[in-house]
This record gives sequence, structure tokens and C-alpha cells, in this order.
Amino acid sequence: MNLKSPQNDQPLLLFDGYCNLCNASVKSVIKWDRRAIFQFASLQSDYAQNLLQKLAPDLTEMDSVVLVSRGIVFIKSDAVLEVARLLGGFPAILSVFKFIPKSVRDVLYAWIARKRYGWFGKRDACMIPTPELQNRFLS
Repeated sequence: MNLKSPQNDQPLLLFDGYCNLCNASVKSVIKWDRRAIFQFASLQSDYAQNLLQKLAPDLTEMDSVVLVSRGIVFIKSDAVLEVARLLGGFPAILSVFKFIPKSVRDVLYAWIARKRYGWFGKRDACMIPTPELQNRFLS
């Protein structure tokens, strides 16, 4: 898919706002994102739903992280590996898993996605960013 992501074409990470694992992952991305290039939105937000209808109308799964970067929509393990690559530094080491076939990576991703609420729990409401981070969260 070759469409521009919003807000100055910065990478946009769409995540399950109710999932504790997903929220912890977003916090880790924020910590490692020293250049503050990433923007974020909950998959449950109207913003994300409208964007996905435009960029990826076939994407109906709510159990996948979605990254929109450089006009490309990445999902599942591709999204995770692209986030790591864009972060650079230590997280970029995860890029080595790109050599594992996507079908194998996505089976593992789907298994974790199915188990994530049982293992890590679920929130009653989406994460609310701190005032310092509010401009990086789109809603």
C-alpha cells in the first residue's frame, strides 16, 4: 500500500489500547524513541478506524499492531520488526528475525495475540498519555 501516514509522514503505531502487553510495548517504544519520531493511536479510536478504512480496508483484525510508515502499512510481525528497525540502537537487533519466513513469524505473533489478555491482562479503558506525550497520541 502506498499512502502517506498523517502528521508530517511520521511513523504511526496503532495498538490495542485495552491490552496491557500492548500498552507496555508502546511505553517501551517511547523510551527507546530518542528522536520522538513515532506517533500513536489506539486501534479502538475513531481516528484509527477511519484511517484503516482508507489505508487498509481489508484489515478487519483487531489483534494486530499496525504501523503506517513511509506510505506502507505493516501488520503483525512485520510491524514489530519495522518498529525495531526504525528505533535503531539495541532494539534494531530484533531485525535479525526478518530472515525467518513471515508465515512462521506470524503464526507465533498470532499465538501471542490470542493469549495476551490471559497472560498480561486487559484494561477497562485505553491508556491516557501524560501531558508531555499528548501531542504524539492521535485520537
